[in-house]
Amino acid sequence: MEEAVAGVSRFKANYAVERKIEPFYKGGKVQLDQTGQHLFCVCGTKVNILDVASGAILQSLEQEDHEDITAFDLSPDDEVLVTASRALLLAHWAWREGSVIRLWKAIHTAPVATMAFDPTSTLLATGGCDGAVRIWDVVRHYGTHHFRGSPGVVHLVAFHPDPARLLLFSSATDAAIRIWSLQGQSCLAVLTAHYSAVTSLTFSADGHTMLSSGRDKICIVWDLRSHQALRTVPVFESVEAAVLLPEELAPELGVKSTGLYFLTAGNQGVLRVWEAASGQCVHAQEQLPGPGRELTYCTLARAAGLLLSVTADHNLLLYEAHSLQLKKQFAGYSEEVLDVRFLGPKDSHIVVASNSPCLKVFELQTSACQILHGHTDIVLALDVFRKGWLFASCAKDQSIRVWRMNKAGEVTCVAQGSGHTHSVGTICCSRLKETFLVTGSQDCTVKLWPLPKALLSRSTTPDSGPVLLQAQTTQRCHDKDINSVAVAPNDKLLATGSQDRMAKLWALPQCQLLGVFSGHRRGLWCVQFSPMDQVLATASADGTIKLWALQDFSCLKTFEGHDASVLKVAFVSRGTQLLSSGSDGLVKLWTIKNNECVRTLDAHQDKVWGLHCSQLDDRALTGASDSCVILWKDVTEEEQAEEQAKQEEQMIKQQELDNLLQEKRYLRALGLAISLDRPHTVLSVIQAIRRDPEASEKLEATVLRLRRDQKEALLRFCVTWNTNSRHCHEAQAVLGVLLKHEAQEELLAYEGVRASLEALLPYTERHFQRLSRTLQAATFLDFLWHNMKLPTLPTASSAL
Repeated sequence: MEEAVAGVSRFKANYAVERKIEPFYKGGKVQLDQTGQHLFCVCGTKVNILDVASGAILQSLEQEDHEDITAFDLSPDDEVLVTASRALLLAHWAWREGSVIRLWKAIHTAPVATMAFDPTSTLLATGGCDGAVRIWDVVRHYGTHHFRGSPGVVHLVAFHPDPARLLLFSSATDAAIRIWSLQGQSCLAVLTAHYSAVTSLTFSADGHTMLSSGRDKICIVWDLRSHQALRTVPVFESVEAAVLLPEELAPELGVKSTGLYFLTAGNQGVLRVWEAASGQCVHAQEQLPGPGRELTYCTLARAAGLLLSVTADHNLLLYEAHSLQLKKQFAGYSEEVLDVRFLGPKDSHIVVASNSPCLKVFELQTSACQILHGHTDIVLALDVFRKGWLFASCAKDQSIRVWRMNKAGEVTCVAQGSGHTHSVGTICCSRLKETFLVTGSQDCTVKLWPLPKALLSRSTTPDSGPVLLQAQTTQRCHDKDINSVAVAPNDKLLATGSQDRMAKLWALPQCQLLGVFSGHRRGLWCVQFSPMDQVLATASADGTIKLWALQDFSCLKTFEGHDASVLKVAFVSRGTQLLSSGSDGLVKLWTIKNNECVRTLDAHQDKVWGLHCSQLDDRALTGASDSCVILWKDVTEEEQAEEQAKQEEQMIKQQELDNLLQEKRYLRALGLAISLDRPHTVLSVIQAIRRDPEASEKLEATVLRLRRDQKEALLRFCVTWNTNSRHCHEAQAVLGVLLKHEAQEELLAYEGVRASLEALLPYTERHFQRLSRTLQAATFLDFLWHNMKLPTLPTASSAL
């Protein structure tokens, strides 16, 4: 019996969400506070506030109108945050508490495109898509200025760093920079030297010099006293942001003398330092391969000594400002997650392949992110070797790469190979030892790649770069795209699944065909070997999962339940259960023995492309097209323990209740029965009280000593009892006590008393009608009985 219970307990019954990695930045402005501890960024209708040290989202601020945020700014004193929405509303936030202090109309006739605070944190400038610039006093809550004259969208506003000058700078679609005087309420000057949109304005410490950058591939140094251009520096790239560096020596950045130096970020994807006097580039980062590296934003937190840049792939990179040494990386938005895997011997990390050439590695404990560059096109699939240190990736660039993670959690590329003529859509690692890889491609071929022995030692890292892999075997396996390959646990068999609706079994290492599994009505998305039995699982676009015997290639079982394509399948519980994910956004848990779907997990909003289980079989990882990665935890044992504890508690309370009834301690018994929320148990207590010789007095004394919430529960129970003629007497007895001794005001204050009375009235009338009929019948029977009595016969003595 105990063995049977143990066997049942091995089956999983439920998973719960343990962790969710969601997008927190979808483009636009980002800002650091002065301390460099908090990061502010826009994500649709919300402004997210991140803790820089841990990467966790501290606050997610959303306006009442639930419209997209078009602009925001944090005041220089880090106290005031103002956001603007597409509904033309401005919100003043107490951002640490996450509450709105004030909400007012922007008065612009089109959405606010940009905003900026003055150095005193009291004035706010807003530039709108209607060409207007407005100034607001956020302390006294009124508008102070309204400047017209800018053609098109005003996409840039900035105050002069000296608050005594009261100057505002703005730029619109005409590529001119306008200087507005707040004292004179007029435009002082129009600076025209750029030929394309001006992207940033930054000022020197003395306030006499301004640097402007634009998409016309030049940066201009302006003299603000004469309003003339001092120097035009060609930077040979479309610049999205430029910042003036602090006037101090920084040999690592090529700043070896005093003077004006600035840093640019643009479409070449590297940060570069320029000397304004000579126009020379004195330092440039190393350029990494691959698309999506373009920089779209850059900001400097001078007090914290930090520089933040943003890439076109929505990755946020945090640098030391004095050395440009990378400190932190954040993955703001992953678009469509295509595959996920656990990493490390204890599954301490996860690797995510999204709609990007970059891989993202997250440490689960600290949320630290590492972005891996190497592929030049979208990474399509991942797989990890048994020990967890080595993993492989394949991409649309027709190549594969092998990566190694060291004990510090740092990942480097150690090998790469190419040979396919089309996108490599699936990859699988050897299971017994780290000896080979198998890849499947849209060119309908499968390749086997042996790993050099040099890669197996974690201590050796090639200094000359990744080792080149050579394919040992190439085999044309299907007539259409190969979507999935799987290596058997003994490394001797290979299964392939294709769009041609067939799965095939091959002998390794020569790739000799052993058999064909046919039966699906549409293409196959996934094939997987059982870890215990000679069984193959296949997932298909026809919405079914099939299990096949390897000996005779027959179909053993078919699982139906998904409403759309089944994209991934995995064995869990030592091969006795299946996890599947589909295009319907659902993850399902199946028990193989009885074909039962034990649980459906609904947490994704789109196709679930990635599914992987941990080595200990206690967690699962899913990634979907909704840009979310979810870590699931097996909560079967916890739920069983909770259920058992609940049953034990119920048994103890039931025993206590029986003891109280035996001892005639009715008040305690009734209170305990009400706390159990079991109307039938409460009824049995009332019946026990009414069986007592002094029933009415004891019932009154017991009911009246209950708390108000207990009386409310008792009244709800009376509604249930009153519907049954067998139990209506107890209900009427309790109701009589309450109506007799409770004041009307107190009764009407009971929760749900009106609904209870409405439910009691019709059944009470029915019970009284039945009692009246019974009384009439009893009275008539008594009358008949008296009239049927025979007269008494005279006694014998009286007759004599």
